[in-house]
Amino acid sequence: MTEGVFGRESGHEQVVFCQDRATGLKAIIAIYSTALGPALGGTRCYPYASEDEALADVLALSKGMAYKNALAGLDLGGGKAVIIGDPATVKTEALLRAYGRFVQSLAGRYITACDVGTYVADMDVVARETRFVTGRSADDGGAGDSSVLTAFGVFQGMRACASHRWGSPDLAGRRVGVAGVGKVGRLLVGHLVEAGARVVVSDVSAAAIEPVRAAHPEVEVADGDELVRSALDVFAPCALGGALNDETVPQLRAEVVCGAANNQLAHPDIEKVLEERGILYAPDYLVNAGGVIQVSDELHGFDFQRAQRKASAIYDTTKAVFALAEAEGVPPATAADRLAERRMSEVGRLRSILTPA
Repeated sequence: MTEGVFGRESGHEQVVFCQDRATGLKAIIAIYSTALGPALGGTRCYPYASEDEALADVLALSKGMAYKNALAGLDLGGGKAVIIGDPATVKTEALLRAYGRFVQSLAGRYITACDVGTYVADMDVVARETRFVTGRSADDGGAGDSSVLTAFGVFQGMRACASHRWGSPDLAGRRVGVAGVGKVGRLLVGHLVEAGARVVVSDVSAAAIEPVRAAHPEVEVADGDELVRSALDVFAPCALGGALNDETVPQLRAEVVCGAANNQLAHPDIEKVLEERGILYAPDYLVNAGGVIQVSDELHGFDFQRAQRKASAIYDTTKAVFALAEAEGVPPATAADRLAERRMSEVGRLRSILTPA
């Protein structure tokens, strides 16, 4: 059934299917690489239409995490997990604890955290069955909601885009469209408003837009299709993946694309279309690494200021990616891939040098 999405070419080290009939748990944990260390990546809870759809998502997300962690300078590999089901109905204490036991069974090869459909309180429950979990509450010794530094990192990446495209990182007066104002998008809007940007938002949920307008009444609202076609300086996809596709990219009027959503490119050729249209694209796994930087800091005893300083480096890394892209005549996504792969190869190779236990 799954040969189409999980064959010999996926490149993953390990994929684990987890099922507990009593709690209704159906989950998949995918480990793409442990070249740099244990595979760190969040757990997504989502009502996938099929197991194949869930598998395709977790394979893509886990590979993205490996590249994200490598570019962020972390000594961590890449992994991801998905729990199949509507988070509003399937998440129970028993199900989350059953999932925690599956994570524990991997003996540290995979470290989990929050993602779409899971929250800090969920990680506290998972942590009752495994020590390989981050994104816990401060009361439980954790870093709290990782969306805080995810949004901060995307904002730093956007500043780097502005510097590269317009010669200054200042976003004051720039018109920025934020597609999706969930946990991360809402916080990103706050950074943009504070920076003096003119913000337009869209979301499939009116309930998500209400608190944004309440906090920032100056923010405009548009529907999703209208936002894509709007005259923007920056388009920021912050919902689910695949926002940049054969339908949306030809309609884009923005000069820059920089957002928090994972796997924004519907297929690899989309980056070439963006390049041909003169649209500067900041690879998602490059600019949205603030969250993984935040939760990874838990592994050393969480310190917010230290984690924020690390997340600030996303600005410099983004500029380095653009510089490499220009030097080698390739799109930014290709340059980012090359930097990540180089680090995984060069640093990962050191594991072959045996040291005392």
